[in-house]
Amino acid sequence: MFGNLKRVVTLTLLVSAASPVLAAPAPVSDLNDSIPTASGQSETNAQRLQRLLDNSNRVQARLQQQVDNQEAELSSFRGTIERNNYEMKQMVERQRQLFVELDQLRTEVNNLKSAPTASASVSGASAAVSSEAVKATGSEQDAYQSAVDLILKDRNYDGAITAFKDFQAKYPNSGYSANAHYWLGQLYFAKKQDVDSAKSFAAVVSDKDSPKRADALVKLGDIAKRNNNAKAANKYYQQVITEYPNSSAAKLAQSNL
Repeated sequence: MFGNLKRVVTLTLLVSAASPVLAAPAPVSDLNDSIPTASGQSETNAQRLQRLLDNSNRVQARLQQQVDNQEAELSSFRGTIERNNYEMKQMVERQRQLFVELDQLRTEVNNLKSAPTASASVSGASAAVSSEAVKATGSEQDAYQSAVDLILKDRNYDGAITAFKDFQAKYPNSGYSANAHYWLGQLYFAKKQDVDSAKSFAAVVSDKDSPKRADALVKLGDIAKRNNNAKAANKYYQQVITEYPNSSAAKLAQSNL
């Protein structure tokens, strides 16, 4: 019994000693309490929170600006890619058209070579060259043939432009004049020199008897279309359909309307 009493007294003393510690209040930090900063100056908790919030806002603003800049760059890149794709398609289409015209030019040259004499006539409106062209002198034929060879054999398109211009200057009244204007228009069109190309095709259109007139009208429509002048383009296409309703040029014009 004495031992039990001793244990009770011991526990009572321990509880009495611990009571002040357990009763001590937890520390409370007021928002207005000062906290020393790295610079040695003191700031309240409210000031510190405001400073951290301001820093966070500045960081977010910088990140948002970076995101906006990247989006602008991506939009610019997409625009560049779309423009390059469009120009590539246009270039491929010009090359395709040029190859088609080169095939026609080969037919024209073969018809020239098959002419028995310089004075021979060519019958039919669908002939590759006009009868006036076949009546040209041998020197004119040679000059024209040399310009054509620069296209067909040498693929020297810049040289061909010079040769056709020289031909026109030397033989202004040649029967090949309209043909020379037409091929100059084609060469300029492939080089996207639309002003010079339009002038050449207009010279062909002014020759009512030229077998290239319908094709030249289509080309004038193509030039107007490429320069976003739909009204002028449709006018040329419609003129081809009206004046040459059964021609291949009319079918091409119809597909472009």
